[in-house]
Parts: sequence; C-alpha cells; structure tokens
Amino acid sequence: MSNEKVTYPDAGCIVEFMQGNVPQIAWMLENQNGKARLLLPNRRETTMQTARLLPWHGPCYPSLPSRDAAVETLENHAARRAELEKSLNPIEWWELAQGEISRVSASWCASMVGDANDSDLAAACGHVLLAAKTHFKFQPPDFEILDAETVERRMAEHAREAARERLDKQGAAFARALWDVFLKKSPPPPPDALKSLDEDVLAAMRELLPRIIATPEAQSDPLWRAVSKGLPDDPNLALHLAQAWGLVGPHHNIWLDRAGYDTGNGWTIPLAGEIHAVMAAAQSAELVRSDVPFISIDNATTRDIDDAFAIETLPEGGWRLTLALACPALCWPFDGSLDMAVRGRSTSLYLPEGTSHMLPEEIGAGAFSLFTGEERPALTVTCEISAGGDIVSCEPAPARVCLRANLNYADCEVALDGADNAAAPYLAQLRAALAMAEVRQACRVRNGAVIIERPELDIRLLGELTDRSLRVSLEQESPIPRAHLLVAEEMIIANAGLARWAHARGMALLFRTQDVKTEEGLAGIWTDPVDIAAAVRQLTPACMDTEPRPHVGVGETMYAPVTSPLRRYPDLVNEAQILHMLATGAPRWDKDALDRMLVYVNARMDAAGMVQRLRTRYWKLLYIRQQGDVLWPAVITDANDTFATVTLPREQLIVRGRRSAFPENIRTGMPVSVRFGKINPLLGDIMLMEAREREAV
Repeated sequence: MSNEKVTYPDAGCIVEFMQGNVPQIAWMLENQNGKARLLLPNRRETTMQTARLLPWHGPCYPSLPSRDAAVETLENHAARRAELEKSLNPIEWWELAQGEISRVSASWCASMVGDANDSDLAAACGHVLLAAKTHFKFQPPDFEILDAETVERRMAEHAREAARERLDKQGAAFARALWDVFLKKSPPPPPDALKSLDEDVLAAMRELLPRIIATPEAQSDPLWRAVSKGLPDDPNLALHLAQAWGLVGPHHNIWLDRAGYDTGNGWTIPLAGEIHAVMAAAQSAELVRSDVPFISIDNATTRDIDDAFAIETLPEGGWRLTLALACPALCWPFDGSLDMAVRGRSTSLYLPEGTSHMLPEEIGAGAFSLFTGEERPALTVTCEISAGGDIVSCEPAPARVCLRANLNYADCEVALDGADNAAAPYLAQLRAALAMAEVRQACRVRNGAVIIERPELDIRLLGELTDRSLRVSLEQESPIPRAHLLVAEEMIIANAGLARWAHARGMALLFRTQDVKTEEGLAGIWTDPVDIAAAVRQLTPACMDTEPRPHVGVGETMYAPVTSPLRRYPDLVNEAQILHMLATGAPRWDKDALDRMLVYVNARMDAAGMVQRLRTRYWKLLYIRQQGDVLWPAVITDANDTFATVTLPREQLIVRGRRSAFPENIRTGMPVSVRFGKINPLLGDIMLMEAREREAV
C-alpha cells in the first residue's frame, strides 16, 4: 500500500464521490476518457464522469488478489476515516484562516493536524469541511472561507432549519399521540410523558396550536402541514389537539381567538397610566350640576349602567323626557394606546359564560357608571314628545348628575301592577314613561317600523368550563314587556333625536341605517315565528354609515347610536362628536375622518358580533345534543321543492332540512315535531332527520 498523495486517480485507486449529500467511498476499476468504472462497498459497480469525483484521492493499490479483498480494503479505509473525523474541528481551521486566506483544501487542513500525504486524513478533513456549511462553501477543488457576517447568518438559518426538522419529526409524532388522547377522551398527558420531546419542540407546538386555532387560514403553513400529516382533515384539528394536551378547555371559545378579543380585564394592565388620567380628568372637569331626579332601569346583574331618565307629563299633552348618558367621551384620549385598544374591542360581549366589557372595568363598571348617590359626568338629553308620539325637540348638554335609584326590570314590571317594592316610590315616573312609550311605539309603527319581539332566553351553564360534564340549561325568562318597552323607547327617542340635532347643524355622526324597500303591510309588531321569518327575509341587516339614511326597523328617517357609550364604540365616538360641538361650535371630526375610522370600526364590530352569534349558537346546539333523542316542537317557516326551514320558538333556533324529511302536506305555519341527528356545536351544524305534523297548541 502507498500513502502518497494521488494527483490523478487511476485503476486501483480509492476515490470518493457525493451521493445523497453524503461522501461515498469506491475502488476505481478503470478510468478511460474521463469516465470511471467504480466498485462500491456493496460489491456493485457503477460508472460516472471523473469530474464528479471529490478532490481527494488515494491511496492507490497496484493490484489486489480478489474483489472481496478490494471491498474489505474499502471498508477498512471508510472505518479509519470515520474515526479520524471525530478528532477534527473545522471551526478551528476557519478561525485560523479567517482574514488571512480566502480558500483552503482538504490537504491543507490535513497538514494542520497531521500528515498532508495521509489520504485517509485528507478525506476525513474533506468530510468535516463539507459538513461545516455554515463556515465553508465547497467550490471544487477547494473550500471558500466565508466571512464572519455570512457565517453568523448561516448559523442562524442552520439553527432554524435544525429546529424545523426536529419539530417536523417530533411534532408530528406528538400530534398523533394527542389525537389518540382526544379520540379516547383521556386526561391530558402528564409532564413526565413529555420528557422525550425537546424543549424547543414543545415551545414551538405551544405557539403553533393557538395560532392555527385563531387563524384557520394558517392551516396552509408548511409547518402545520408537516405536523398534521396523516391526521384527519378536520377544520378544528388544532383545537382538538390543544384540548387533548390541556392547553385549552373542552369548551374553549375559538371565536374569541379569531376575533382577537381578550376576555377579563388583564388587557388593561399596560394602560393603567392612561386609565387613571381619564378618571382624574373626569373628576376635575368643570360641569354644571343637574338636579333632575334621574333613575335607571337595568338587569339586576348589570354593572355598567350607562343611561338613566326622568320624565314629566306636560299640561298641554305630551311629555318632557330627560336622559342622562354616561360620559366617558368627556375626556377620552382618542388615537392613544387606550383608545386603540378599546376601538379594537368595539363592543362589550354578553355570553353565558360571562361578560367582557369594552372599556376597562375601572372606567366602564366604575368611575363612569351611573350609580345611585354618586356624582358622575353625563351627557343629558332633553326631548319633548308630542301627545301623538312625535319628537318635537332634542337638546343635549353636559352636566354632573346624581341618580336617585338604580332599579331593575323585574321590580319595575311588578311595581307597574301596584306591588310595593324598591321601584314603588318611582311609580309615577314609571307610569308616565310607559304611557309615553306605548304612544311612541304606535307612532313608529305608523311610520313604518318593523318590530320583532321574542321572549328573552336565559342560557345557564351548570358546571365549570374546564369540565367535560358541564350541562347547559335553557329557559325563557319571565316576561317583563312593559319595563323593557319603556326603556327601549327612551333609547330610540334619544338616538333619533340626537341624529336630527346633529344633522340640523351639518355635523356628521356614525349613523345606523337600514335603508331598504319593504312590501306594504310589513310595518307592525311581530311575535309569531312565521311572521318574524317573513319580516326578516325582507329586511337587510342594519349597518353603520356617515350618511343619515332611514332605519326601517325603528321607523326613523335617521338614527345615530349614542345611548351606550360604555358598551359600544360608535356610541362613544358620537358622544364625543356632540360634546365637541357643544363646547366649540364645531365637530371633532369631519365626514371624511369618520369614514376612515368607520372602515376599521365596522370590521371590529362585525368580528365581535360573530363571537356573540356563534358562541350563543354553540351553547344552544350543545343543549339540544345533551337532551338526547327527543322530539322538539317547531313551526315550518319556509319551504320549497328541495328544502324546508323550521323555527324552534322556545330555543329561538332556525334549522333547515331536506324536503323529503317532512310530511307530504307541508305548508308554512304547520306545527311539527322534529328529530335531530348529527349535531356539531363547533361547526354550528345540526342535521334535521325527521319532521312529524303535530296539533297546534
């Protein structure tokens, strides 16, 4: 054997070539016209251009007695080269050559650690140089030495790629294990079960699953596709895996994630300075004190009280109604960090599992809420209503108010019947407000209002959200129509009156419009499911606009929401606009500025509205599924040759089914009993399996 360096390989020489990104050793049997015939360690032969051979050759053997001996020799050299690699550190060569020379060869590196003529050592050096892609670039026959900046960038890329490979491999196996846990409804894996996973893989999975839950379109992400490969094509797969892991509960609200809406009050922590500044400014603002005897009416559990009223009957007929509206807009820091956070929330959410306030609780349920006996800044709105129900005048003014009482709907309803309770001392005001409300509602109907009345639903969760055994209770609340009517009509008066007041002064507001042509006879108060369905088919959803167009649903030529500035962002903006006009004689924003703002506000209102709708539907469908195989009273509200639609009046749920599931004599208004099959609350899906005619109650 000869260990001398081989310049040009020929028959009997040991050579190497790249295959599958790995150096392969071979015995050269023949080299003719730039084409080599090679014997491989697996005893097979191959041919290739000599240009493909790696630039380290040798040793060269003149002759060997057999092919088996050649293979054994290859194996011995391969083993020695692998052993030599363990002692080589290419980073030391890079540090030595950095800034001094631009290229090195495998032989040069061999000379740094041993004999440059040792063919096995040169090959081993070539192997580690090929592997050190972050520091060297192979440009045959030498290796370019990369500069420090390129090395730093490549090392970062290499680290990311290595992490990606680990995540692809370990993450996919972990996802399959989580899917098995989900299918078996087993407890989440204990911490000990995760010890086999690299910490960076666990961290990446903790980030990946919530991101896919919140952003369904991210399912095309190559990383997610690699992790979820081989698992079912379920749109909520990431949610199921996160539930199996214990990252989220069994009833996790995915719609909150997708809307980017934070529950609770934790989102306000970084904004504490601005919050306190708003509260301090409101307390020190110079406002005239009002002695009007205001009272409020809300649900017994309401914490953010944003409106109150006082009313007197006029001697000549009609009423003078004065409203006090909570006034966070008095010193609101528009376009600051606090405002942008609140603008992103856009509205309060009222869900069976709890309320999420639009404003920080210190503001919305604290310093600006209209509590009995506590002086608060307010926007007062004084309206005169004619005996026929028309709004004669509307005048806003800022003031400090102190409420006489915070009443609730239930107490007011029974007080109107003469009961002696907390609302009884204010019976005269309640009766006057009710009389005005009844006249006012009739006036709106004459003006074309389409009023839909449904019983209030009480959805209660019996158990913890973290408990799979949680049960849903669904009941209709006790009717309190008169108390609701008088408050609802007062709010409509204020919003319609202020819209007219602003329009008369050429001031833009965020108007709520429903400008749609309807059939004659649609105006009225509708309570029957068939009538409600017919009305809804004609009415397009109301929308926000800076132009004062009609609102068919309320029967007003223009309507601008102002009465809930603690709960809705458009009301906060409109209140600020009115206050600025009162203080300076000019609006805070022109129409163009409001149009620009409205693009974002509309998007955020839509996102929050979807949370409210889909989450409520989730609980209704879960309730129905929990009842098992039962028949549900329903009414057919629409039908064609292919499908029919039913309404469940008590559950206030609309379900469409195939026409074949219904009786032959199907007709609109027919009472039926329906049976449901597959129900998926997460997807909002419910399958109507059967409908039977039943007698009307």
